Amino acid sequence: MFDTKTVSLEWGGKTLTLETGRIARQADGAVLATYGETVVLCAVTAAKSVKEGQDFFPLTVHYQEKFSAAGRIPGGFFKREGRATEKETLTSRLIDRPCRPLFPEGFYNEINVICQVLSYDGETEPDIVAMIAASAALTISGVPFMGPIGAARVGFNTDGEYVLNPTVESALGEDGRLDLVVAATQDAVMMVESEAKELTEEEMLGAVMFAHEESRKVIGAIIDLAEKAAKDPWEVDVSDDTSDIKEKLRGIVGDDIAAAYKLTDKSARSDALNEARAKAKEAFAGEEPQTQMVANKAVKKLESEIVRGAIIKDGTRIDGRKLDQVRPIEAMVGLLPRTHGSALFTRGETQAICTTTLGTKDAEQMIDGLEGLSYSNFMLHYNFPPYSVGEVGRFGFTSRRETGHGKLAFRALRPVLPTVEDFPYTIRVLSDITESNGSSSMATVCGGALSMMDAGVPLTRPVSGIAMGLILEGDDFAVLSDILGDEDHLGDMDFKVAGSEEGITSLQMDIKVAGITQEIMTKALEQAKAGRAHILGEMAKALTGARTEVSKHAPRIETMQIDKSKIRDVIGTGGKVIREIVAETGAKVDIDDEGTIKISSSNADEIAAAKAWIEGIVEEAEVGKVYTGKVVNIVDFGAFVNFMGGKDGLVHVSEMKNERVDKPTDVVSEGQEVKVKVLEIDNRGKVRLSMRVVDQETGEELEDTRPPRENKPRGDRGDRGGDRRGPRGNRSRGGDRGGRRDGGSKGGDNDGPAEMPDFLKD
Repeated sequence: MFDTKTVSLEWGGKTLTLETGRIARQADGAVLATYGETVVLCAVTAAKSVKEGQDFFPLTVHYQEKFSAAGRIPGGFFKREGRATEKETLTSRLIDRPCRPLFPEGFYNEINVICQVLSYDGETEPDIVAMIAASAALTISGVPFMGPIGAARVGFNTDGEYVLNPTVESALGEDGRLDLVVAATQDAVMMVESEAKELTEEEMLGAVMFAHEESRKVIGAIIDLAEKAAKDPWEVDVSDDTSDIKEKLRGIVGDDIAAAYKLTDKSARSDALNEARAKAKEAFAGEEPQTQMVANKAVKKLESEIVRGAIIKDGTRIDGRKLDQVRPIEAMVGLLPRTHGSALFTRGETQAICTTTLGTKDAEQMIDGLEGLSYSNFMLHYNFPPYSVGEVGRFGFTSRRETGHGKLAFRALRPVLPTVEDFPYTIRVLSDITESNGSSSMATVCGGALSMMDAGVPLTRPVSGIAMGLILEGDDFAVLSDILGDEDHLGDMDFKVAGSEEGITSLQMDIKVAGITQEIMTKALEQAKAGRAHILGEMAKALTGARTEVSKHAPRIETMQIDKSKIRDVIGTGGKVIREIVAETGAKVDIDDEGTIKISSSNADEIAAAKAWIEGIVEEAEVGKVYTGKVVNIVDFGAFVNFMGGKDGLVHVSEMKNERVDKPTDVVSEGQEVKVKVLEIDNRGKVRLSMRVVDQETGEELEDTRPPRENKPRGDRGDRGGDRRGPRGNRSRGGDRGGRRDGGSKGGDNDGPAEMPDFLKD
């Protein structure tokens, strides 16, 4: 029934298996990829015809993680997978970015690539498996895909060794310094995504080359599968010879386009280009619709040729800068009065307002994924409103692009964050792009670092970012620093590098052509290093390091450590005690399983009150020490006082004043605050307190002027007749009953019920 074809490869200490012919047979191409015990199914379908008027390539990639793959049921009300998570969106982009440039120009058939995680072993990351499965499915589907591509994850440990396909946790754990994902063809690297702990340019480039070498092994396996199971290739006519039309357009609008690209102001340049395009459109207004569409595309090609030619031949960029020159930078902090930290970062016509908000532990982001529930105390959110490029557009949910750019900035800044022990805050950075003309994600990195330092976040070092471009014509190439939007659109590479003065923290690269050599990447990294250093110098003019104090509007957090055995005392039965502390003091209290307590509030007095309360609960009372307490219960023979938060002691009526007190209520009332001295703690933990030896106004200890009682043997007490209580509620009246307590025969041998402390019997 099934015509199954399979190939296997020992790779990175595990077996990678690619299978087709058994599942999803109605798709144009379907591959089940297994690596370890992680299984991903990828199915590719392609439209057989092009929609009328279509002038772009509609490739859509969907990556989905099935919770059943990890033996879990989704959280939430509906209990099923819903809108794509951040990880699913980012992985979809990982697959899309290297595959899209490998389709021929002029191919406009719609293609769906759908990847589903069916099994997850908790160790093998499914994103790499999905990238491999997608490449294999496209390769055998028959569509004009100029692949295949391979993919690999690379780590770099503290011993200076590259590691193939580590888990994400180990890649950036205590012994890891790098989490890098590379996609590549047999001959060239196509895509790089990474987060690093300040690696040098040489170490980063070595990781990319290591990943490329390992990717070639996967490409070999995909080719073996294609030789067994590939469908006949499509015969697609993508010949798009527009040379005649392009030359005609050159005569009509060539000079206008060249003049437009000499304007340094983006708005003026955009207006001039629109006029040239309208002039070209008018020249072909009487032609067939297909010819008009070809003419529109030819205008774009003409623009690209003019710009690229000027850069390669004359080293002349659109805005007149040198190849390695960074646009003017203006950075300022403290822009907004009520935020915890804020910065305005402007580089040329790209601008970002970045704000930092500090929160407590309960503000952490909860992430529900295949690995289970996890929590993140650092978030970075990037927004790109349409007004930032002077356009009218949809304003709604976060786009894939916004998610991707925000994650890039997140990866760039996370390696320099302080540990939770050193800075116990939840940190949220918000970047609102207010102007954009190239590399708004790198503006977010710079503005985000400044806003965090303005908020008092003690970063290890400031971080800056820069976007590099490439123009490649045959053997000639030019690497551009701090590219404009048009240079990104018309160039061959988008190469973003972020890092501190010590090294790279994030690298992202997208290649539009096959042929990026190690020489080109080396030059781009070195040129980017100089650019980053320049930008760090401009940022230092606004702020050189983190402020020593957090904003007065931010919550204060104080950390204390208690013994694990005392955790239950602080929490109380059903959380009663900790809720009471929060309600009474107004401070937030978080306690973990290790006994670490974080007390937070914007009011220092509230923190002090909560801390004192907790210290009272966990601290052992000390005989002879004076405490402040509150009367919680009044009885006939005295008052019970709560002190040190969780301890009660008895102030006997005889210890309330130096003179005789008939009733405790004559001296104290419930809820009254009193100063008490610990007189005695018996072997059962019961505490005897005194008010009379403490000045109730100042809390100072007073001299005890009362003469000490004569101590008599207990057996003599029974001869006093009616001077002592018998069993609870009865008083001996007359000598005939003597000092009898539990029967006359015992006489004075028993002073009362066993549960009554000795100090209550005097």
